[in-house]
Amino acid sequence: MTHITQAQRYTICCMLNQGYNKAKIAIAIGKNRSTITREIKRNSDKRSGVYTDELASKKYAKRQKEKAKHIRFTPTIKVAVEKLIRDDYSPEQVVGSLTKEQKESVSIERIYQHIWEDKRNRGDLHTHLRRQGRRYRKRGASKDSRGIIKNRISIEQRPEIVEKRARFGDLEVDLIIGKNHHQAILTINDSASGMLKMKKVASKQADVVTRAIIELLEDWKPYLFTVTADNGKEFAGHQEVVENLDVHYYFAHPYHSWERGSNENLNGLIRQYFAKGSDFSSINEQRIKEVENKLNNRPRKRYKFENPIFVMEQLLFKQNVAFVT
Repeated sequence: MTHITQAQRYTICCMLNQGYNKAKIAIAIGKNRSTITREIKRNSDKRSGVYTDELASKKYAKRQKEKAKHIRFTPTIKVAVEKLIRDDYSPEQVVGSLTKEQKESVSIERIYQHIWEDKRNRGDLHTHLRRQGRRYRKRGASKDSRGIIKNRISIEQRPEIVEKRARFGDLEVDLIIGKNHHQAILTINDSASGMLKMKKVASKQADVVTRAIIELLEDWKPYLFTVTADNGKEFAGHQEVVENLDVHYYFAHPYHSWERGSNENLNGLIRQYFAKGSDFSSINEQRIKEVENKLNNRPRKRYKFENPIFVMEQLLFKQNVAFVT
């Protein structure tokens, strides 16, 4: 096998810096000398001739991306792609993950073509897509008819640092409503890492939702800064949340969903599992936790195809706190 891993590139870089020749490097990482020669030649800096593992990995990834446009959709690649699709990865996440693992992949467009070919042949790959081929519907409203929440603090007063998404602990909260407005799923996500918590609630009553928020966030309490919600009356118990969790609570402008962009996007991912109009009475907490865990372990493009758990751990490490899962 001639493939060079990231760890092996690091070893090559270190040994070159220490003056080792290609033959000894080949022995050290278990490759042929010709493989080492080709690796150094292809991935060194063109101007200086210096080889670094970071540059080598970037060059390799770029070649793989270009190669994916023309590569054959071999049975081996097809198996890898279909496995990830069935794990509910999007085609973009499939390509990103395979490239990150330095495995061969076809283009995003080719994966979509394969999914639709499979659908025409009565396959089920399309059912694992987020929207299963459906288009978004535009929504709008002329005015806010939900009333004013007492003692609400506008998002305009929220610290600017929240917009930077540079720390763990700035949360967005929302409800996904079930069939006939019976029962709902409370969703809370960290805007920087994408980490998600979910819980089914029996109703949209403010006291029910308030208790659920406090219960769900108890283990995150030491790391929290802010919570941002929309203007639904279900969040009228915000002052109780503030008192129990020692956070600052803000409300977005009515019908400005983009002010809670990460939550809106995440709710779209959740709808992949709990479609609009679903009867939540048949969904138990175990199923909700399964979906929560799946989404927290799914790679995201915005994090360079790392998953939210990894990003959260990195943020908390930078914030010099110890987090216990």
